[in-house]
Amino acid sequence: MTTQAGPAAAERATDGQKIVPGPRGVPLLGNLPEFGKDPLAFFERLRERGDFVSWRFGRGRALFIAHPETIGELLTEVERTFDQPDLGIAFRTLLGNGVVVAKGADWRRKRSLVQPSVRPKQVRSYAATMAECAVALADRWSDGQRVDVKKEMAALTQLIAVRTIFGVDTAADADAIGRAMDIAQKEIGAEFSGIGALLPDWVPTPGRARIKRATAVIDAEVSRVVARHRDGDTDRPDLLSRLLAARDETGAHLSDQEIRDETVTLYIGGHETTSSTLVWAWHLLSHNPRVGAALTEELDRVLGDEPGFDDYARLTYTQAVVKETLRLYPTIWLLTGIAREGAVLGGMPIPSGTRVWSSQWATHRDARWFTDPEEFRPERWGATGGEVPEEIPEYAWFPFGGGPRVCLGTRFAMVEAVLVLAVLARRFRLELDPGEIRPVPSLTLQPDREVFATVRARADRPTRNAR
Repeated sequence: MTTQAGPAAAERATDGQKIVPGPRGVPLLGNLPEFGKDPLAFFERLRERGDFVSWRFGRGRALFIAHPETIGELLTEVERTFDQPDLGIAFRTLLGNGVVVAKGADWRRKRSLVQPSVRPKQVRSYAATMAECAVALADRWSDGQRVDVKKEMAALTQLIAVRTIFGVDTAADADAIGRAMDIAQKEIGAEFSGIGALLPDWVPTPGRARIKRATAVIDAEVSRVVARHRDGDTDRPDLLSRLLAARDETGAHLSDQEIRDETVTLYIGGHETTSSTLVWAWHLLSHNPRVGAALTEELDRVLGDEPGFDDYARLTYTQAVVKETLRLYPTIWLLTGIAREGAVLGGMPIPSGTRVWSSQWATHRDARWFTDPEEFRPERWGATGGEVPEEIPEYAWFPFGGGPRVCLGTRFAMVEAVLVLAVLARRFRLELDPGEIRPVPSLTLQPDREVFATVRARADRPTRNAR
């Protein structure tokens, strides 16, 4: 089931698939100017042309894929017939050579050391912290209060991150860390989709200077906390303590640089991505009172006291709200790989060196896989008895990637978003200020402006709800 864009211009593959030419580019830069102007709209236009669309990222050969089956092939073949690409100096400056960036045997070693820290058993131990932090925020909110939603969600998820990762209540300078992360995100997005993507690493630019300064702030805080851990109790439940204690098959620990890289990677996964998801969830709920009513009905029916890890599985509609938010506003909005010799997608040989792109944004909004794809409808995930769930193909929804390099923090992020939303939505609804909010694709998908709202206490909330 593919969208076709005119047989005259297409190259036919042996199994009937087609590679459709993309928009005409410009000399040397290819389609980079159009891509950089609005990457999300660019990928949607490519999807409308077909499931296999050729384009030019600078002078390099690029292929956009949109079909879930082919996306699944790409994701499962990374580390075999596709390489993890170099995502640029800005990305590496922030993340170093952590598990997201590492390749081959180095990636496999690091994954084996990091993965035990985010297994379900460990996430269970972090759930209480997630709920406690959310309750503390709810206790500070009051009816009629004006809040900056982005700032509130960022502060909340940052507190959860520093407590679960570092085992402390606050960073030395939480505001400075937050500002540094904001700068890093912005500069990575600008570098990745602009002319900086084609410049050698050694070329100095103002953006690269800004990300170096921001990373230095982050590094100083990580170094301080790591030093505190090394001097203190090593038998602690936080993620950093587990990384410090981890040993590979040779008995070697992670080096100081590797600890730094993995800690920053986990911090971004546990703070930046969940913060963004929660902001988009409040945005969608504010414009969809029917969904808000269904959400609070479940929270009143399921929960007794404040939610914990055991409630996560019972909060099926709340999970669906988060899933649907991630469908419409996927935090990670694109994935890419580079073909090795012998790479094949959809039965079609892919020339070595071709950079293959897929976009969660484009595929998640494809009407072939989702009825009324622009509509916010959690019921499509089968969370209520009144509506038949949609048959959604595997890899039509892939906000956390997939295959061997699927995000290690998937469970952590889902549990965190569900529990935080449950705590806050059970007591309040947010009336967002009017006006359009547009997504900006940087390191994660962020709103293009501040998001202010008025807090409204739920007048219909039960005073007590026994299970």
